[in-house]
Amino acid sequence: MDHRKCASEILDAIGGRENLASAAHCATRLRLVIADNGKVKKSTLEELDGVKGVFEAAGQLQIIIGTGTVNKVYDEFISLAGIEAASKEDVKKAAAAKSPFYKRAVKTLGDIFVPIIPAIVATGLLNGLLGGLSRAFPDMANSQFFTLLNIFSNAALVFLPILIAVSAAKIFGGNQYLGAVIGMIMIHPDLVNAWSVSSGAETTTLWSWFGLWDIQNTGYQGHVIPVIIAVLLMSTIEKWLHKKVPDIIDLFVTPLVSVLVTAFLTMTVIGPVFSQVETWVLDGAKALIAIPLGIGAFIMGGVYAPTVVAGVHHMYNAIELAMIADNVQNTWMPIATAANVAQGAAALAVAFKTKQQKTRSLAFPASLSAFMGITEPAIFGVNVRYVKPFIAGMIGGACGAAVASLMKVYATANGVTGIFGFLITTDCFVGYLLTFLVAAAVAFVLSYIMYKDPEDAEKTETAPRNDSTVKTEIKTFDTDFIYSPLKGTAVAMADVPDETFATEVLGKGTAVQPTEGKVVAPADGVVSMLFDTHHAIGLTLDNGAELLIHIGINTVELNGEGFTAHISDGERFTAGQTLITFDKALIESKGYKTITPVILTEPDNYVTIEKAADGKVDFLDKLIAAKKA
Repeated sequence: MDHRKCASEILDAIGGRENLASAAHCATRLRLVIADNGKVKKSTLEELDGVKGVFEAAGQLQIIIGTGTVNKVYDEFISLAGIEAASKEDVKKAAAAKSPFYKRAVKTLGDIFVPIIPAIVATGLLNGLLGGLSRAFPDMANSQFFTLLNIFSNAALVFLPILIAVSAAKIFGGNQYLGAVIGMIMIHPDLVNAWSVSSGAETTTLWSWFGLWDIQNTGYQGHVIPVIIAVLLMSTIEKWLHKKVPDIIDLFVTPLVSVLVTAFLTMTVIGPVFSQVETWVLDGAKALIAIPLGIGAFIMGGVYAPTVVAGVHHMYNAIELAMIADNVQNTWMPIATAANVAQGAAALAVAFKTKQQKTRSLAFPASLSAFMGITEPAIFGVNVRYVKPFIAGMIGGACGAAVASLMKVYATANGVTGIFGFLITTDCFVGYLLTFLVAAAVAFVLSYIMYKDPEDAEKTETAPRNDSTVKTEIKTFDTDFIYSPLKGTAVAMADVPDETFATEVLGKGTAVQPTEGKVVAPADGVVSMLFDTHHAIGLTLDNGAELLIHIGINTVELNGEGFTAHISDGERFTAGQTLITFDKALIESKGYKTITPVILTEPDNYVTIEKAADGKVDFLDKLIAAKKA
């Protein structure tokens, strides 16, 4: 591969140096921030030799090159562009600054809610399970066991303001423990519980603004927006005080003033005002869904996928949490499921109809991923690229959402859609199933009818390639198995929450959800590439197999924190030798997933590549069945 030629062609396709704001790279892809995306020739990029895929995410144009090659192309790229190398954090900041205000606001909401979703999912699943059991066994509701489980099932909702406050403080740069105090104040037991007030409990005046406006002593159980605004204020005050207060008294003055001022303004202004705003938003969402004949849900099911493309879908988390806190009925989730499943079915139709092997190999796993609730591979990798499948998915999503509204489907938690959504819709299983089937069927049929392979792509698929790019030899291998370099649970690549890996554009294989922070050599061989941040390593095994082991998703952003390499570039290793250790708890505490793809980067050298392991795997258990060519 001519790295300089590839870099030059990429630079030309993005509109030249003047259209480039910033550039960095990770183990597999170039990450570029573009001044004007309209000048980027995406179709040209996708056809370049060496480019395995192109997509936009988080305000970045990401060009997939592959391990061991991307760094060489990047070096030539920045040389040709005449810019300095940037870190991944620099590129993220540049992308964020380039985004419009509303996108930055929605991204902030997503950053706040994503870490606490597992807590809501856990309690929501328990809540749904208890509901099903109590209907099946009515006497169970009077048992001590039921009472105990009921406490577990609503704990996250009871203390939701504290969870939100802690997460928001982290995002806004404030002290998380002070954030927790603000959350605690807002649901203090001396205040009348908000749910009791909604049931008719009497309140008294907590504060009066000159007799013109009386603030009642009501708590903020189940509220979302007032907590976020309060913690934003607290974090702003705290950071300002840290700069102004002398170090000798900072420890005492800053926390005191931050909490005192924020708490007073929260209970007398922010809470009353923004709780009313939140009520209006929630009432509006419910009114939209409740429009007769499912019309409102039909509209939302249709526009849901475009909001994912625009990157503003995280705003729905606030609505869902408010619905759950209001009456434990999240009617927004079935709409999201209909939209997600429909996009998956549209991509599946493309996989069945296309004559292009590359498109088929991308569309099949992407569709399965969407059925599990991860839609980015299907949307960005297939449907948006060909437009008509995306439109078919929108129509299917609209129809499925209308069914959900008509059958009054709801969930008891948020953060889960697709197939796993059945676990939190036990109260309306049949309705959820029909929502799923209608959305998938409509989208599949329409996509199959509407989609046609692009003519130029068909010609490219069948045309002979230049002799210099044709492999004249196919390597043979001594074994049909690749052994696991990690201990944990085997996971299908389609379920990896990153479209680059899920769609297998870098190669085929499987992934491991590790239970231990160690990577060992799966066989004898040589280190072909060790990334500077030690989160990824390329191996060439003595049997000829070339592997990429990528620890976690987007963990390059940790800049090496939590990773320790025990081997160097070019160094030989033996089977079972420790290559990398990583602090699993630290990485996950910073919000990163540790699921680790193990990829055969030259899949064309194999007749079949399948996941051999099922469930839990130990070090050097059979992980991938790779039958040699």
